[in-house]
Amino acid sequence: MPLDPTPVPNELRGLRIALLVSGGIAAYKVVDLASALTQAGCEVRVAMTPSATRFVGPPTFQGVTGNPALAGLFDAGGSPEPHVALGDWAQVILVAPATANVIGRIASGRSDDVVTATLLAARCPVVVAPAMNDAMWSKPAVQENLATLRRRGVTVVEPESGHLASGHTGTGRLAGAQAIFGVMVHAVRARYDFAGRRVVVTAGGTREPIDPVRFISNYSSGKMGFALAAAAADRGARVTLVSAASHPAHHGVDVQRVDTAEEMLAELRSQLGGADLLLMAAAVGDFRPTRAARHKIRREETPSLSLQLEPIPDIVASLAGDESLAGVFRVGFAAEDSDLDTKGVEKLNRKGLHAIVANDISRRDIGFGSDYNAGVLLFSDGSRHELEKATKREMADRILDLVLPKLKR
Repeated sequence: MPLDPTPVPNELRGLRIALLVSGGIAAYKVVDLASALTQAGCEVRVAMTPSATRFVGPPTFQGVTGNPALAGLFDAGGSPEPHVALGDWAQVILVAPATANVIGRIASGRSDDVVTATLLAARCPVVVAPAMNDAMWSKPAVQENLATLRRRGVTVVEPESGHLASGHTGTGRLAGAQAIFGVMVHAVRARYDFAGRRVVVTAGGTREPIDPVRFISNYSSGKMGFALAAAAADRGARVTLVSAASHPAHHGVDVQRVDTAEEMLAELRSQLGGADLLLMAAAVGDFRPTRAARHKIRREETPSLSLQLEPIPDIVASLAGDESLAGVFRVGFAAEDSDLDTKGVEKLNRKGLHAIVANDISRRDIGFGSDYNAGVLLFSDGSRHELEKATKREMADRILDLVLPKLKR
């Protein structure tokens, strides 16, 4: 009988979930579990012990998740070390069904198949859902192995009582979807407090063309925006980064490249529907040439050059006036060279923001191009929070810590 259709909790939606399947008859139930998680917006990747493939074929899991299922340590999986790649990628691991055999091998630290090797390489919460015969479940060896896993931080979903595949009645049935999802939420809640949230971040200095090879821009490197996107993704959010800068992409971040302020505004309008939070870290230009030359301006043909500039419409203020985006909590950034609080509050009110981060660009040890930043976070309710000098990634997490309680549930 398939698992009862159970809504996937918001805390799990959008997470990257590694589903590790071992060789028990309950493996067929896990297909429904994988399907439910995938339909809820999770990205699910499956790895199987060799014996698990005797109960459910890898193509079945590929069919419901859209990703190939790993069935061996030497499966390509897009990586020369697929178990390491899967352990790095996952935000939570679920082992289901966890047989007495695989529980014992995990407890002893073995890595003789793709499932046990992935668990040793994992850096995320691990949830184990046992399923076996009632007599096996009651054996001291099994309970001692489970106690070992619990001491090591593994979360165990207690099996249910009822009719078993062996014909007996007792404890050992794979827990239902509701119980499994509930335990997974408990395991990830502390680490993934942005799970189920949709976050849009902007980064980099926009570029306004003079001709096909020249442009007007600023000193923004985009590092702060990329740090915010990475921090939000690591905490479970579904993240879109609209960027005019180029840096290595982070797991779970969908990067949309733009150049001009106009392109950034258009991309934001297409991405912000259903978002919970906008972090406007990009340094959007204030002026642009009134007309860009269609061909390269050649110095030998142009003895002097004057540029006529026009103001660029304020992106944040434009978004604030869009009623369809009223539910998005908007955080702006202000690069100032003095009087951070006064200028920050003025921009906060003028741009219709919920909060603003003001940082001091007159300091040489932080800001543009640096790996460090500092400033002050001001909320529209009048609260103020000092952001002491830290790496931009540390500052990103501090900002998210302060903003999260303000988001609607």
